[in-house]
Amino acid sequence: MGIYLSDRELAQVQPAEGAFRSPVPTQMISNGEFNPLPQTPQQQQVEARIKELADKYGAKQGLDRRQFLSTSCGMAAAFVAMNDVFGNFYDVSEAEAADPARAAERVEALKGQFIFDDQTHFIRDDFQYEELLGLGQYAGQFWNPELTQDEQTNLYYYKFENYVRQIYLNSDTSVAVLSGAPFDDPSWWILPNEQIHEAVKMVNTTAGSTRMLGHAVVTPGQPGWMDEVDQALAERPPASWKLYTIGDPLTAKTKYPFWLDDEKLMYPFYEKIDKAGIRTMCIHKGLMPADYEQSWAGVWQYQTPRDLLKAAKDWPQLNFVIYHGCLRPFLEDPTAVLEEFESTGEIKWASDLARVPESTGTNNVYAEMGTSFAMSSVNPRFSAALLGTWIKGLGASNVVWGSDSVWYGSPQWQIEAFRRLEIPEDMQKKHGFAPLGSADGAVKAQIFGHNSARVYNLDLSADYRPLTEDKFAQLKQEYRQAGSLEAMRDNAAYGYIARRA
Repeated sequence: MGIYLSDRELAQVQPAEGAFRSPVPTQMISNGEFNPLPQTPQQQQVEARIKELADKYGAKQGLDRRQFLSTSCGMAAAFVAMNDVFGNFYDVSEAEAADPARAAERVEALKGQFIFDDQTHFIRDDFQYEELLGLGQYAGQFWNPELTQDEQTNLYYYKFENYVRQIYLNSDTSVAVLSGAPFDDPSWWILPNEQIHEAVKMVNTTAGSTRMLGHAVVTPGQPGWMDEVDQALAERPPASWKLYTIGDPLTAKTKYPFWLDDEKLMYPFYEKIDKAGIRTMCIHKGLMPADYEQSWAGVWQYQTPRDLLKAAKDWPQLNFVIYHGCLRPFLEDPTAVLEEFESTGEIKWASDLARVPESTGTNNVYAEMGTSFAMSSVNPRFSAALLGTWIKGLGASNVVWGSDSVWYGSPQWQIEAFRRLEIPEDMQKKHGFAPLGSADGAVKAQIFGHNSARVYNLDLSADYRPLTEDKFAQLKQEYRQAGSLEAMRDNAAYGYIARRA
């Protein structure tokens, strides 16, 4: 994604790169699509507790705070702190934070887990919009003099080389889908379809296996959009299609919003992709600002799942993967959002999405977790509510893992959060949610990778084994065995947080 905040909103945020480098974010991080909430008192407590644990156990291991937090023990300490403040949502003990051998044992046990990240991004080399850098430059001048000149002026952190490092070396991700985004102004495209295709080819050729799949972004209603579909099918067939029903996520003045159930506009496209055998569409829905009814008047409705009721029923052979799980984000006090859920059992738009199968009798609609899970992880009770809502309505077979990285740095913290997360018993009983189970149990294994492998027709018996032996696996092993600080997880995030006092 690009940076879509107004000048007024930019003045209220700062780059996440300059924030406390916790293994798990201690306040909401925005990918630029929404204005993040300020750090809450509870999140301040989490941050203070992480620092306390890092100083305590890092000293015993001869590590300073930042070094300790780059280790597996540091990751465990972050979840210990989360439990101390929010309650026991995560499967972790303080012994894991204290004992490197115990932490390493857990890492070793889970390193072969198949993880398919259904939403990742990087920007093209010649992307030069200053909006992507101006915030860092402002921060370096006014509030964070320690922010390096390189961090203020170098788009490297959003580009291909760092993407490979963060996705494939600094996380347990096995396979990633590379995505893009459309804009009414073509110069704003962060990664054109041709470059997505070339990146996929380069990564898989280098790895010697299928490590990356790619989208073709389609722009219904824009001039020549079906010609681009035809060209993609003829010259660079994608693994799936990417669509934004809102048209352009940068501006409410977009000229090209559309409905998925528009028979005249969309159904010829469905016929074409059905015939071609590329039947999966990844569709951005949700992530609207708190004042969406005013600021996106006349357009925000296209972000809701209402058009899925007819489209999914009319096209049962197609897969509708809804990015962000159609969650409208935390742009109010999380306590109030949780109170609404606890009293009504409803999460705006996400609950509507979860009811689609019951309403239509279909099983071809999926909730993807990108950004929504990352954003909700700062309040684990809401994470549990969101996962419970999706799974109850859509089924564990129709929720898929996605991180929306590299905007948030390495996705490893999100992977660990989901591995450790459990829906509390009171929530299970009150709302009829099933438990998530162990890190490598059936439910999480489905969501982490098996569901997407099915959607994308990956044969895990044939394709998975080479992933443990390919060039990327060798590089990762060498990277970790190096033992240098450069080879440790850097806990960097590349989004935006509310400006601190």
